[in-house]
Amino acid sequence: MNRREFLAMAAGAAAFTGFAGSGKKGGILFGACRSSVDDVKAMRELGYDFWEWGAGSAFDPSKDDAWWRKQKDEIAKRPLPLRSCNGFIPGKYRLTGPKANQAPALDYAETILRRADEVGVKTVVLGSGGARNLPKDWVKSDPAAVEKGTRQFTEFCLALAKRVADLKTVQVVIEPLRPKESNLVNFVWQGLKIVEEVNSPRIQQLADIYHMIEGGETAESITKAGALLKHCHIATKGSRQYPGANDTEVFLPYFAALKGIGYTGGVSCECGWGKKGDLKKNLATALATMKDLEARA
Repeated sequence: MNRREFLAMAAGAAAFTGFAGSGKKGGILFGACRSSVDDVKAMRELGYDFWEWGAGSAFDPSKDDAWWRKQKDEIAKRPLPLRSCNGFIPGKYRLTGPKANQAPALDYAETILRRADEVGVKTVVLGSGGARNLPKDWVKSDPAAVEKGTRQFTEFCLALAKRVADLKTVQVVIEPLRPKESNLVNFVWQGLKIVEEVNSPRIQQLADIYHMIEGGETAESITKAGALLKHCHIATKGSRQYPGANDTEVFLPYFAALKGIGYTGGVSCECGWGKKGDLKKNLATALATMKDLEARA
């Protein structure tokens, strides 16, 4: 039996055993970015440990406290823990550049984090390329634009950390984005510089294995991140599909690095899932693939 056949068999078994993943002790926690109740139910049946949702949808700061009370009840009813949220700062807010205005973004972010903390969310992902990316005309006209923009982004993180220093659970994790998607903080090592300067338990690091591979960043950066690494994303090279959709051996060094630092945080599939009717099958394949990588690392 080759590895593809093994993974297919394991995925099929996971689809019908219905074991619960949320009680897992030790090792990596596996999740996926999904939103519907049915999808989360399917993930629970397959053995996922958590789900990841958009921060704006989960904690919409424009909604009042009455809405939030109902929303908390809805989140509590989901059959898996909401451990992480992405899509943090909308692009309408400017964090960098000559027209940067961080005050409204700080208000927005603080509301999200306080609500996330109430329901036990562990990580809120600060990718938010639209908000943090440097204006292209500024980069062209000012040789020091990247340095200045990095300073602005760092100052935003410093200010946010001070505002939410009293929170107990939630952590903002800085997500490096590949150069094709961002002109600021493309690599884990760059994010780590900011995390280390902020020096707060509220601001930590994310490693997106897809962005690392696409940007040519090796697994060594995970090793260097060590205990500051609190969350991971994953998708296949090139196609950006679920793990197991094509060659997965490229992931192995990254899983080995995670095992090497004793990582017990989440690895969440942020990816495409193929045809709608194949979602549950592909969710099962993704989970079996990630567990196989963890076992072999």
